[in-house]
Amino acid sequence: MTRAIEHPDPPPEDLSRAGAVIDKAIEYMVSQNIGSLAIASALLGGSLALLARSMDEDSIVRILQNAVASVRAGELRGLSDGEQAPGEQASSGPR
Repeated sequence: MTRAIEHPDPPPEDLSRAGAVIDKAIEYMVSQNIGSLAIASALLGGSLALLARSMDEDSIVRILQNAVASVRAGELRGLSDGEQAPGEQASSGPR
């Protein structure tokens, strides 16, 4: 059975910076009235393309299985109410 990755340590600086840039990009797209599903689909597609440049397919599948395990474990419940995901940095504005 696949288990979700736990994040007991603070994220590395690069991850925090990348997350802040993505948060700003999401805020901008929302302000341009781009739908949530379109934004999420574009980000996921871009993420998969980026991973495909540096990883084999089996490694990408393991990452996706960890994501599915996180969803099934309920780790995303409450995020629609403004709660942060584990390891997510606080942003300066609304999403």
